[in-house]
Amino acid sequence: MAPFNRSTERRLSPVYDRLLTQECGTDSGISLPQLTQSVSTLSRLYTTDRTSLPDDYLDDPLLAAAYRAYFMPVNLAKIQALLDELPEEYGLQNNPTKPLSVLDLGSGPGTGALACLDWMAAKENLGVRVVSVDRSKTAGQDTRRMWEVYCRLAVVHSATLEQFEADLEKPHKGSVWSRIREAAPYDVIIMANCLNELFVDSDDPCTKRAALVSDVFALLHPHGTVMIIEPALRSVTRDLHRVRDELLKQGVCTVYSPCLHERACPALVRPDDWCHEERPWIPPDAIQAIDREVGFIKDALKFSYLLLRKDGRTIVERQPDIYRVVSELREMKGEKRAWLCNDLGRPEVGRLDRKASPHNAAVDGWHRGAIVQIEQIVRKERDGKVSALGRIERDVAVEIVRPI
Repeated sequence: MAPFNRSTERRLSPVYDRLLTQECGTDSGISLPQLTQSVSTLSRLYTTDRTSLPDDYLDDPLLAAAYRAYFMPVNLAKIQALLDELPEEYGLQNNPTKPLSVLDLGSGPGTGALACLDWMAAKENLGVRVVSVDRSKTAGQDTRRMWEVYCRLAVVHSATLEQFEADLEKPHKGSVWSRIREAAPYDVIIMANCLNELFVDSDDPCTKRAALVSDVFALLHPHGTVMIIEPALRSVTRDLHRVRDELLKQGVCTVYSPCLHERACPALVRPDDWCHEERPWIPPDAIQAIDREVGFIKDALKFSYLLLRKDGRTIVERQPDIYRVVSELREMKGEKRAWLCNDLGRPEVGRLDRKASPHNAAVDGWHRGAIVQIEQIVRKERDGKVSALGRIERDVAVEIVRPI
């Protein structure tokens, strides 16, 4: 099983970087102090003060500007990282007469739409058709404006954008949803940072969210992908794990990535466990300038996600000796350890430094999100009890099958 090339730090495209510079420039009518204060406010509402986040926050000019200038580029890079994970021969059409078809649900100011437009612009002879849906009219206007500016900057002609104003929490009936269904099937359906904001007042929000995602699969191409991205917050991510489990229990879909199994999520067994991503990236100058003013450091893409499909396709072939690394590699006194996950559970596995060898040298390169193959994990027995900690011995072969 040949390893994939190690991924490099992600950058925004030069065209989107120019668009971002415009959004942060003096022509926007918003000063840098106003922008940085709004970024700080929105960050607090997204994290420590989530219960105070208003439904219509993107209708506030300053908060919307903060999102477009700071949070949108980060989220766009996350979406593009996951687009890169998808198999090109399944659902990403290579026929120039049939553009990639995308449904961006809860689109806000068009993060998913612009991510796909920018991603496809780098590919030759391939167009994109995006249908975006959001309840905010103001956010829709921002989407259209930035889409048109991007198309002018990149000289893109094979791209179309249809926009609909609709509330994802309400029954999907009426002329708007009829038109959305008429445009199906979609190769990619994106729900980026919106699922956690839905049904928050419900007695059982995870069940309602799972029902919504289940309905969405009727709009998906047989070889398409539903992409769900959520913030890297423990409570939000654990809710995403619950949505995953409900969908799999109903047999609605299978997991392409990140999971290597369809069993109940082992991160839900203990109340403090959760599973999220951290991908390297190089923030653009505009974001680094805001970071310096606010005191943030946006030097990595942190998020939780699901790529779900109907065709059973998986990111790698599943085997009992294939695991995903779901923690950082912890360098302890005399050893290295990490938490792994596959259909056998969520074991902690370590290698003593004195057991390091050319066979298991790949352990030194483990990182969160990597998919690894381990020939054998040994669990020692003491006083009739088998240790929960797995060990990698000197002569055991270890390979990184796929880095992030």
